[in-house]
Amino acid sequence: MTDVPEIRASDAERERVATELREHAAAGRLDVDELDERLQQAYTARTRGDLERLTADLPAAPPPQPPPPTVRGRSWGLAERAGSYVGVMVILVIIWAVSGAGYPWFIWPAIGWGLALVTTGRTGLPWDGGRRRRR
Repeated sequence: MTDVPEIRASDAERERVATELREHAAAGRLDVDELDERLQQAYTARTRGDLERLTADLPAAPPPQPPPPTVRGRSWGLAERAGSYVGVMVILVIIWAVSGAGYPWFIWPAIGWGLALVTTGRTGLPWDGGRRRRR
């Protein structure tokens, strides 16, 4: 932590050590009683040296790993959105044909959703929340 163990410990440093102790307990290096005892000491520690002594016999935590790479190359362009549009429209036409309704009611959602796809780049799907996709 520091070369000067007499420096007063902050709340953030106490919490960091407590988190580290919990991780060591999860890995099986500390039993429940020892974890409880060390956590109590961590939260009542006054100096950085007090905190260092709590983890001195434990291996150093591995450095934080970078997050896994995200898929950047894929865009949610008009071609992908049109595929879902066509699929839903086919289902609506089938429902209209099977129901025997004379009036082509499916044209209204087709027009509305189609305009939304072309003009705003939104899918209009209820599970999408109308959010714009990153490109």
